[in-house]
Amino acid sequence: MTPTTQDGLLFGIYPGGVAGDDTGGLAAGPPDDPALVSDALDRLQGRPDRPFLVRAYTGFDDTTRLGGPHATATPADATRYAVRGRRLDLVAQYRSPSGDVDGYCAFLRELVEQYGPFTGTLQVAEEPDVTSNPTLDGFYPQVREAIVRGVSAAKARARELGYARLRVGFNTTPLFGPGASFVTELTKLGGAEFVADLDYVGLDLFPDVFHPVAPADLAPAVEGLLRHNRDAVLAPAGLGHLPLHVTEHGWPTGPGRPPGRQADVVGTVVEVIAARSERLHLSGYTHFALRDADSAGASLFHRFGLTTDDYAPKPAFDTLRALVDRYSV
Repeated sequence: MTPTTQDGLLFGIYPGGVAGDDTGGLAAGPPDDPALVSDALDRLQGRPDRPFLVRAYTGFDDTTRLGGPHATATPADATRYAVRGRRLDLVAQYRSPSGDVDGYCAFLRELVEQYGPFTGTLQVAEEPDVTSNPTLDGFYPQVREAIVRGVSAAKARARELGYARLRVGFNTTPLFGPGASFVTELTKLGGAEFVADLDYVGLDLFPDVFHPVAPADLAPAVEGLLRHNRDAVLAPAGLGHLPLHVTEHGWPTGPGRPPGRQADVVGTVVEVIAARSERLHLSGYTHFALRDADSAGASLFHRFGLTTDDYAPKPAFDTLRALVDRYSV
């Protein structure tokens, strides 16, 4: 389950190699090595009884055949990693050009049936506020209705099957200006039932990746983003009581982006989250990603990993491992 802030932070990581880019394409490279993934997850988790999330992505579109089973797109066969105390953080993307909300709700119910025993958190849609990128769910029609109805459909099926530990939520990127009303629009559309069915809200957070932030300004910038999301986005929408989970954070290495700086960024961001967890009701941190998609790739989207594409650790790997040991539930 998603812990309270007093319990510590629930950590996790996306262990796949594929990453979406900013053009609607995918950054990919060598295939995942399940044995090396499992070993790296064991080392980050630290001990087998420690709660730890494994982020995995699957999706619904107009070609999806209901009746299941539904494979995870990345990493493949994600349930193999949901062992030794680890559980899935399953992201169910909505990418229906026809706006098939009924089909998406049926898909979510089937995901609960298939993955419920292995899943800690089920995220309904991915970055639905982003409308410009076809790899993200805001690009598709009826996305707000898909979230509102999808959350309640998934939660109802979880209750029916007795999966009390399965937490259901949605996420966004940082919201400013007119876009800050996105969450309020959801709660107005869904009403009291939608609010009651939500267990958490996620935030994808990538400071100093797309817009430079001076090292000395990073900690205050992160705190400001988290505080803004709590006080100016969630609270006005009637969701101020819910835990906020950082569902994606990362910093790529490459030319002009040294591995040591990646370690510093990961350390700074997690330290801010830990220090402000009680005040801002922050429940956890999930890193994107375990390994580079392709360490020789041309774009920054190829090199978000804590390891290279052959699983050689960068300094940030040990940084995160120490932070998990210090701040985890």
